[in-house]
Amino acid sequence: MTAFPKFQPDVNKMKAWRHQIHQNPELGFEEVATSRLVAEWLEEWGYEVHTGLAVTGVVGVLRWGDEQGPRLGLRADMDALPIHEQTGLPWASQVAGKMHACGHDGHTSILLGAAEVLARLHRDNALPGSGSLTLIFQPAEELGGGGGARRMIEEGVLERFPCDALFALHNYPGKPVGHFYFREGAFLASSDKVSITFAGKGGHGAMPHLAVDSTLPAAATVMALQSIVGRNVDPNLASVISVGRLQAGNAYNIIPETAELELSVRTLDPAVRDTIERRIRTIAESQAEAFDCSCEVTYERGYPVLINAAAETQLAVETARALFGDSLVETAAAPLTASEDCAFFLERIPGCYLMVGNGDNGYDQGAHLGPCSVHNPHYDFNDECLTPAAAFWLGLVSRYFTTSK
Repeated sequence: MTAFPKFQPDVNKMKAWRHQIHQNPELGFEEVATSRLVAEWLEEWGYEVHTGLAVTGVVGVLRWGDEQGPRLGLRADMDALPIHEQTGLPWASQVAGKMHACGHDGHTSILLGAAEVLARLHRDNALPGSGSLTLIFQPAEELGGGGGARRMIEEGVLERFPCDALFALHNYPGKPVGHFYFREGAFLASSDKVSITFAGKGGHGAMPHLAVDSTLPAAATVMALQSIVGRNVDPNLASVISVGRLQAGNAYNIIPETAELELSVRTLDPAVRDTIERRIRTIAESQAEAFDCSCEVTYERGYPVLINAAAETQLAVETARALFGDSLVETAAAPLTASEDCAFFLERIPGCYLMVGNGDNGYDQGAHLGPCSVHNPHYDFNDECLTPAAAFWLGLVSRYFTTSK
């Protein structure tokens, strides 16, 4: 299955790591036990190990041959989510209110499985070509704009461990296990948070003429926001504006002084991202003026659009086809409006972020439910993904250092 037939990834070890991490979930920048597990295994296998990057991040490096050779980076995320697990599985979370509901336990175990094989090859002088391999185990992918990738970059991880190309993967619930999904260009959306506060003059609900009602511009803005996607954005360019919170007042007979909105904004094009920000500000401020209120807009840019580079995506596609055949490889997967902080790495380094089918992965009290979305209390990473995904990493390393100059 792999480019290194002498050594196969150890599926039993990967399952054991995955279940151990799953039972002991840790939120962003709190992955103390997870990072210790990763670092201890990398050290045992002979990697040059660096810890404490972005608090709990771990980097493992292998070098061989010419130090001026190609430099490849592989990245996995490690953090869990603040969700109370309801799968009822034997390895379910043992920490109330925390669970691996996005599969980062699987991503970490996959990269560890490949790392063990690569370390053996390194000891046998069997790695192709020459250069360096950097494994990045990243904390805090789930923390929105303040995610672990951005912090690792700000702390100089790419200067300390330069990479000419970087790759990462994510499980894809509902897609067949062992199928691989690629897309050149924009693959995952940017993610921005917008807070809007309208301020008027509070008053008695029976005497509205003596007040300035902040709920009116808020309500008008909620309706007008949808005109942005419908009328200001090219219909061929996907974007989403969702009002996640609308809050005003605390009693039925009091006109509230202020009304607040919080929005989630997703786009797949940087120019569209700029357009949407401009239009949100204009609409909110104009509605406030129309209803004699003031308005404050706080626009927080989070993860950027994740863009896969052409050459690196083609290399990844060729690797998957060579290992698994054309029928298991989708080269033009539909873009997704979910977001990923690996986008910060891919802004700095050419690379490819890919998806691996996660099959039917939902459970309730141990009973199988079928496909289940990430960020759901019934979600579980599918252990059948471990072997093909680790094999893909091995094949990619082989192809990269065989073909790169």
